[in-house]
Amino acid sequence: MKAVVFHGIGDIRLDDVPEPKLKEPTDAVVRLTASAICGTDLHMIRGTMAGMKPGTVLGHEGVGVIEELGEDVRNFNVGDRVVICSTIACGNCSYCRAGYYAQCNDANPNGPAAGTAFFGGPGMTGPFDGLQAEKARIPFAHVTLVKVPAGVTDDQAILVSDIFPTGYFGAEMAEIKPGDTVAVFGCGPVGLFAIVSAKLLGAGRVFAIDCHEDRLELARIQGAEVINFEKEDPVETLKRFTAGIGVDRAIDAVGVDAVHAHHGPAAKKAKVEKPEFKREVAQVAPKTKPDGDNWVPGDAPSQAAQWAVESLAKAGTLSIIGVYPQTMNAFPIGAAMNKNLTLRMGNCNHRKYIPRLLELVRSGTVDPTAILSHVKSMASAIDAYRNFDLRKPGWVKVELEPGATVQ
Repeated sequence: MKAVVFHGIGDIRLDDVPEPKLKEPTDAVVRLTASAICGTDLHMIRGTMAGMKPGTVLGHEGVGVIEELGEDVRNFNVGDRVVICSTIACGNCSYCRAGYYAQCNDANPNGPAAGTAFFGGPGMTGPFDGLQAEKARIPFAHVTLVKVPAGVTDDQAILVSDIFPTGYFGAEMAEIKPGDTVAVFGCGPVGLFAIVSAKLLGAGRVFAIDCHEDRLELARIQGAEVINFEKEDPVETLKRFTAGIGVDRAIDAVGVDAVHAHHGPAAKKAKVEKPEFKREVAQVAPKTKPDGDNWVPGDAPSQAAQWAVESLAKAGTLSIIGVYPQTMNAFPIGAAMNKNLTLRMGNCNHRKYIPRLLELVRSGTVDPTAILSHVKSMASAIDAYRNFDLRKPGWVKVELEPGATVQ
């Protein structure tokens, strides 16, 4: 079967790989009808998340049809249409029972201290082959799969596999209350869903900070007030819009591949901090392999987190859902401590949110496809990766169709 395979930093290919088979009685084999490209995939290819094993199938978002079931999977039938949770969880350990599915004690083969297990990730996450393939083996299928309700399309369901739940998780962690003022840093797919989710939770005002006009326009359509950090200093603008107080809640939906301002007022401060940013890049991405403008790490890993801390009001809450590797150790802890900030962060507990969000989609409360920009065949996946990596105008979220012809 065809799959997108990681061969090394800066090297991904569309390969023929063996079809998956059941290994455990709690497994399922799913024939993928939709997958997607995520910013997290780019971290491995750019080198900002180390430890990826060559030969691993990429991708952690999937929708499909069950083809085989292990004997201990009793809540599904062959032929059921399902969403695959991006993070893998057993459903039985103390963490899963408390709703911390991303910290399952048993899913990660590296042991209880290893942390989150997810599809298509580096060695420390399993590793498990990912979902940018024609078929996939799904461990702990009784928990990792969720049935797709009638009336929900693949285009809608694929966005509930990871990015909508992660955005909602970020908004919930931010402790948003009705009337709160919220700043969302990063208007990629997760940031856009964080805006949607902040509105669902009753936020009074939502500000969206990015440098890409097409993404800022999507944020505006979702009801956010937009700030382009290449044109104005985001912290100064947020303070001005909040009478000098700052925002109640901030969500970092950027992570390790953040960039600093290269133009405008914010570029002056970035120039002063450039040596520190270079040190951070060397720390989180000691090995890179750019190909022209592709696969280039962000030039300021801590920038989004710094701006978020600076823009928050005293006693505010910072929610971090942008991905940072374990090697990242730069954070303005002094500024956060002296403002009495609450810090909350982590990988999304997908299984906790997906059933609820599927119902919001089924009922018509939310149509997630407003954020879906491209649907491409698996055969054109590498070109789609390159365009998405470059953040070309209009390339916001890319769905892949494993069975489709070239598009």
